[in-house]
Amino acid sequence: MRRRSGLLLNFVYSRGGGAMPILDRDRLFPMDQTAKALARDLYETIADLPIISPHGHTDPAWFAQNAAFPDPAQLFITPDHYVYRMLFSQGVPLEKLGIARKDAGPVKTDSRAIWQVFAQNYHLFRATPLQLWLDHALAEGFGVTDPLNAATANAIYDHVAACLSDPAYRPRAMFDRFGIEALATTDGALDPLDHHQTITNSDWNGRVIPTYRPDAVIDPDATDFAANIATLGALTGQDTQTWNGYLKAHRIRRAFFKTPGATATDHVHADPMTADLDRADASALFDKVIAGDTSVAEHGLFRAQMLTEMAGMSIEDGLVMQIHPGSHRNHSPDVFDTLGSDKGFDIPKAVDYTTALKPLLNKHGLNTDLTLIVFTLDETTYARELAPLAGVYPAVRIGPAWWFFGSPEGMRRYREATTETAGFYNTVGFNDDTRAFCSIPARHDVGRRVDCAYLATLVGTGRLDLTNATEVAHDLAYRLGKQAYNL
Repeated sequence: MRRRSGLLLNFVYSRGGGAMPILDRDRLFPMDQTAKALARDLYETIADLPIISPHGHTDPAWFAQNAAFPDPAQLFITPDHYVYRMLFSQGVPLEKLGIARKDAGPVKTDSRAIWQVFAQNYHLFRATPLQLWLDHALAEGFGVTDPLNAATANAIYDHVAACLSDPAYRPRAMFDRFGIEALATTDGALDPLDHHQTITNSDWNGRVIPTYRPDAVIDPDATDFAANIATLGALTGQDTQTWNGYLKAHRIRRAFFKTPGATATDHVHADPMTADLDRADASALFDKVIAGDTSVAEHGLFRAQMLTEMAGMSIEDGLVMQIHPGSHRNHSPDVFDTLGSDKGFDIPKAVDYTTALKPLLNKHGLNTDLTLIVFTLDETTYARELAPLAGVYPAVRIGPAWWFFGSPEGMRRYREATTETAGFYNTVGFNDDTRAFCSIPARHDVGRRVDCAYLATLVGTGRLDLTNATEVAHDLAYRLGKQAYNL
């Protein structure tokens, strides 16, 4: 964060001759001077709080091995799908950014050249969240005081590369310098968690924990689903060809994930449909799924039943349950066939939560031992469905503005749409949901600034006094995430 880095932010001059700060100290605060001063004062009280990062996609191998990051391109560009999307939309092939092909075909491997392509196209990110994140990471993380463009690309590359050769820029050192108190990765149900075990057994005190994501052994449409179920059985010593053995295998794996500290599960389904079949019907459906004798509708019904089963297991073992629906994954078959999943062709779609979650909530929604955090990519559902659901069901919490809406405007709309009905305390603070390690403090800084700007408007309009606003700012930045995820 700003003070922890100990760096001074300088004014630099663009090549057009005009003065501009690489980071405006009042960025994202209201334009009205009174509200801006209030927002700034609130922000100063929370700017340096520790970071709780309860949901993300950083690689645990970074912290287990603590090896130097190879180069600036592999640190900032190749892990970040926000970069892929924008550049591809402007005609830059992903292979030109070093993104590996499924067929092992040729791709650009010269990291300096990849960085140059990014820098000469950096203007495409003007006023986007990525520009905010990257400017913050370069300025506060690496002391860069020039704007990134084609002319400065080589000098900035050399500067960052020199930093990366310093032990102070190894993953564990950066984790500590960023002020991260706890960071959760996202790990498949069949993952051996070797890297997490290495971290646990090390003399480093950084808290990096796994998250149980069972999609590959829950979704009949998953690649190699039958083989995954067999592997699940081999790992747990259970007969996963039977319904009871399959459920017991999940319980065993969930307990295995808790050993190195997991506190949550994560479920990425196309929709949030849930079901509550009786035991006989659920077992019969499972038998059909295992036999491969099911329709598209039955695949959906099995996923729906498994969300309810997972909620029941969360009541048993205390793992917080997260649902991330509403994305049409791998929208372009050509890109998926060439480059694989997670390459930027996932598109939001409309979702009905009120109907979809009803079976699960009828069974478990009043149970205070369940925490069900629901995310959305359909903003229209915040005020219409999610805030009313979270505002009455003890089990339900609204996840923060996610992915496409993890942006200043998206975060502001989120607060405006949810606070009136669900309040602040049926939300769970902020999470960064990132693969790009250096963007973690930047994203949290944006979240804290946006929340302080919103709170300042509440104070200025007489809806919240300054004492309460200060406490809420602290809750949103730190306490709520820590509490919701049992951290």
